[in-house]
Amino acid sequence: MSTYVLYNGLSGNGTGKAKAEEVKPFLSGKETVFKDVCSLDYREFLAGLSESEEICLCGGDGTLNRFINDTDGIEIKQAIFYFPTGSGNDFWNDLGKKPGDAPEQINKYIADLPFVEVNGMKRRFLNGIGYGIDGYCCEVGDQMREAGNEKIDYAGIAIKGLLFHYKPTNAEIEIDGKKFSYQKVWLAPSMNGRYYGGGMIATPGQDRLGKDRLLSLLVFHGSGKIRTLAIFPSIFKGKHVDHKKVVEVKTGHRITVTFDRPVALQIDGETVLNVTTYTAYK
Repeated sequence: MSTYVLYNGLSGNGTGKAKAEEVKPFLSGKETVFKDVCSLDYREFLAGLSESEEICLCGGDGTLNRFINDTDGIEIKQAIFYFPTGSGNDFWNDLGKKPGDAPEQINKYIADLPFVEVNGMKRRFLNGIGYGIDGYCCEVGDQMREAGNEKIDYAGIAIKGLLFHYKPTNAEIEIDGKKFSYQKVWLAPSMNGRYYGGGMIATPGQDRLGKDRLLSLLVFHGSGKIRTLAIFPSIFKGKHVDHKKVVEVKTGHRITVTFDRPVALQIDGETVLNVTTYTAYK
């Protein structure tokens, strides 16, 4: 029986394979085959495997998102394991895992995932849809990375955005047919898990395997810059939800958020620009 280790050779400035090789001690005694996903046809690849063979994905949340979308509609009979080698690793955190832990089988976590529709595109997502200053942070981070910066401080980008650059929006929100209006919205992410944005616990009560299969929507609204800045760090411990006058969490199967001006949005860390509305649903 073979274990196929899948990695993105272009990730981490070309260090994708080297980082993937860190999984070797956990696969001792197994025959391992390393494959770069950049040149992989998943339908052909999976059809050539026996059910007893295993797959181990190595990468970050973006690698997982790419896998679930590239294999959408393909029956997967093999055991799929995950070993994080990314920077944020929000999915790994949501499982309660730590860096250096053994690979985890994830078949149950990647089955029947929710969709997002935005700007004419339909994608499945694993963790969450960031909309508001979180999307802005991804947009600025992408610009910095293109300029040659290897280390991106998203917390620093958020603080500067709150103080100087990002302006809150007004929002119209519909959840399973019920409509709500908000002013001065800073964040409006729809979440399948608890974590996103490299460690923010946006919706601490969300259960990605909940029997009702609900999504959670966080709405951070109605506060000025200084109060928002004071509350914002607490999101990394999930304590922002204690500020109930400005932070609300709603749940539903179908969530549509519409802003009164276009801003950036992120899907499991991948930026989508010029978005006025999105719909997330299970």
